[in-house]
Amino acid sequence: MESITEKRHYLILDGLRGVASLMVIIFHLFEAYTGGDAQKQIINHGYLAVDFFFVLSGFVIAYAYDDRWGRMSQWSFYKRRLIRLQPMVVMGSIVGAVLLGFQHYSIYPKLASATTWQVVAVMLVGFTMIPLPKSLDIRGWDETYPLNGPGWSLFYEYCANILYAVGLRKLSNRWLGVFVALSGLFLIDLAVRGPRGDVIGGWSLDAPGLHIGFARVLFPFFAGILLMRLGKTIRVPQPFLVASNCGSTAPMTRPASFWSSR
Repeated sequence: MESITEKRHYLILDGLRGVASLMVIIFHLFEAYTGGDAQKQIINHGYLAVDFFFVLSGFVIAYAYDDRWGRMSQWSFYKRRLIRLQPMVVMGSIVGAVLLGFQHYSIYPKLASATTWQVVAVMLVGFTMIPLPKSLDIRGWDETYPLNGPGWSLFYEYCANILYAVGLRKLSNRWLGVFVALSGLFLIDLAVRGPRGDVIGGWSLDAPGLHIGFARVLFPFFAGILLMRLGKTIRVPQPFLVASNCGSTAPMTRPASFWSSR
């Protein structure tokens, strides 16, 4: 029987996870009232809280499992992750299906024609975390998980977990640093040369969606692993207040012509 060594619990990470969750919720609440104009979004950088979740996940995964390999198989790791993540996936699909009737707005062009059987089928497929192609989207936003839109981030979380377990966990800190640097360049290229001038996206099962999704998960997730392994800590007064206010939510300053040309 595997012995469990008690590890330090980082309370500040729980607090920051809560702040990031609120940021994402508020971002999506106001998203429906922008009319597609990103400059009208009150906290238009709120979606970046998802990228923080990826950093946090990488840190926690390395902290919890790096020292267990050898006593724990890959399948045991996958089982632990399924037990941790899959209940949220199932619950999200069920809640999304139950509340679908309250979403008949003009922003969801396909929703009015969706049948009960289509909703049930999408819900059941959603339980398995298999991403849906755009042709099976029932809301019209080209989502891989129409009943649980944010579920796309859990899909990439699973992908990152698999890459970690399959082999990237074996990288030395030096080679992991190289991988993180290359992943960072991949993300910068998306931000600079992408069609919108930002890194929002990842929820569509097509080439652009996969490009954005993997660019957004690879750098922060494995940067989180590297941060944990380096073990560098600093002490600052009121760390939660400092850390939770580091992200800027100021409106974007790009001219309106930039967005209208996209």
